[in-house]
Amino acid sequence: MIEQTVEVPANHKLTIDVPREIPAGRTIIAFRPAQNAITSKPARKPISKYFGIISPNTFSDGVTYQRNLRDEWDD
Repeated sequence: MIEQTVEVPANHKLTIDVPREIPAGRTIIAFRPAQNAITSKPARKPISKYFGIISPNTFSDGVTYQRNLRDEWDD
């Protein structure tokens, strides 16, 4: 796979020079915007979207969490 970051000009036309190590024949070209072009923000969810998903008891005190896991075991 070859990856290159380019600037898209105002006319939205790109000329692609393919490296010689890419064999001639059928290939796939994929375009992935570096940023969400509409909002000019990174195309990812903010971390605040994930707050509250995991129970607060899960990662409280490590020792307490480990003891709770062991209490579930049958002796």
